[in-house]
Amino acid sequence: MDTLEHILGISAIVMLVALAAIRVSRRLGMPSMLLYLAIGMVLGNAGLGIDFGTTATSGPTPSGTLLTEQLGLAALVLILAEGGLTTRWQSVKPALGLGISLATIAVVVSIAICGLGVHLLMGFDWRTSLLWGAVLSSTDAAAVFSVLRGVPVRRKLSAALELESGLNDAPVVLAVVMLASPDPITWTAPLLVIYELVVGALIGAAIGFGGAWWLRRVALPAGGLYPLAALALIVGAYALGGEVHASGFLAVYVTALILGNSSLPNRAITLSFHEGLGWLAQIGLFVLLGLYVDPTRLPEVLLPGLAIGLMLLLVARPISVVAASLPFRLSWREQAFLSWSGLRGAVPIVLATIPLMYGRETAQDLLDLMVVVVVVYTLLQGTSLKRIAGWLGIIDVAPSDEVQIEASTLDRMGAFVLQVGVPEGSRMHGVYLSQLRLPKSTTVALILREGVSLPVTPTTRLQTGDDLLIVAPQKVRGATEQRLRAVSRNGPLVGWFTRPATGPAERTSEQ
Repeated sequence: MDTLEHILGISAIVMLVALAAIRVSRRLGMPSMLLYLAIGMVLGNAGLGIDFGTTATSGPTPSGTLLTEQLGLAALVLILAEGGLTTRWQSVKPALGLGISLATIAVVVSIAICGLGVHLLMGFDWRTSLLWGAVLSSTDAAAVFSVLRGVPVRRKLSAALELESGLNDAPVVLAVVMLASPDPITWTAPLLVIYELVVGALIGAAIGFGGAWWLRRVALPAGGLYPLAALALIVGAYALGGEVHASGFLAVYVTALILGNSSLPNRAITLSFHEGLGWLAQIGLFVLLGLYVDPTRLPEVLLPGLAIGLMLLLVARPISVVAASLPFRLSWREQAFLSWSGLRGAVPIVLATIPLMYGRETAQDLLDLMVVVVVVYTLLQGTSLKRIAGWLGIIDVAPSDEVQIEASTLDRMGAFVLQVGVPEGSRMHGVYLSQLRLPKSTTVALILREGVSLPVTPTTRLQTGDDLLIVAPQKVRGATEQRLRAVSRNGPLVGWFTRPATGPAERTSEQ
């Protein structure tokens, strides 16, 4: 690693191996982040010998810990940005209250129960125990997003989990910093947390709405510059939040959520760019953590890690979910799924580096233990999540019938091109175009069957494997997607005795 050529060569090899690992993890049904972590460990001191801030005798060095913490937080900003940009407001709006409750009430309850468990199991003082509980309490956006995409559960549950993983980093980071610092905790601490969250959300909203307004009016000379402008706005939100002692993570997520749901120029390019950047951040973060961790220390914390992880999985997480979902009348099956879906990932490991920077006495043990908890329980939960959802009966009513839709913006028309596929088992098979009954301003532009274009007429009959290109104006995009999914699941007679999705639905989609 002494020359630029070596650094770039190893980075290229790691990237190619990591990209191949995505396909392997999908086949095995496990989160790909664990494979990235393994790649880092193979490259590190216990493998090929790349030294990244650790030594065999003295453990992590201060410079290595600081670099890992700073790079880790920067990667989390990019991961949260991708999550916010790709989150459809229309999809998560029904689960907004539940998601916020899981990101706040569930976090507080989880910190308290985990702190009590650590106090009883490890014998630490209450502040150290609560610090460990705070590190353990945060779910990971990258883990949740990657695993949930392969589990066709009810949309309300998946939306709530996505919101939780995107929002709970902010209060957890505040709690970890507060508990790890040597400053005394006073009665003003809860007020400070509320201030940081509220101001962080306001900063995100201001930059999000203001940035969307600016991007619609600025005339950048190349389409590829718009994703960079969006990135600058999001990173700027994080920096501004830090400057005014507010939650930068919450500012990032709110900014990205608003930008992702606004009518932006070159929106499809922006989303694709940030999706790739999010993958790069995930790969880099877990490889970095694998380099930083000393695998020879992990056997010492294996049993405590298994015990504390089991307490988190079977006690703290279920109780916190029940407490957070009380106002929303969820069934016990839905609560059980939310409990099992609290996936940990890079966030707890990155948070565990914060006590190291403050010189906390048990910080190194906490970091090693978090690696054990993340590896063992993410592997257990991630590989079994789909099976658990099936046992609980909360799989979507017709997951194979779901229409997969990708969209790119037609800027001048203020419209979207929807790419619609007719999957195996979809009830769109055999349906005439006239029976789709799409909103009047929506147009079916192209039908492809086995690579051949078909005539677009009311009497054209769809078949399994067909691909459609549909142009839908912004105001009826939601109604168009809703109608397509309804026909795919229930056939052309769905809604026959109700008014078609035109005027009222168009107004709803505008909102």
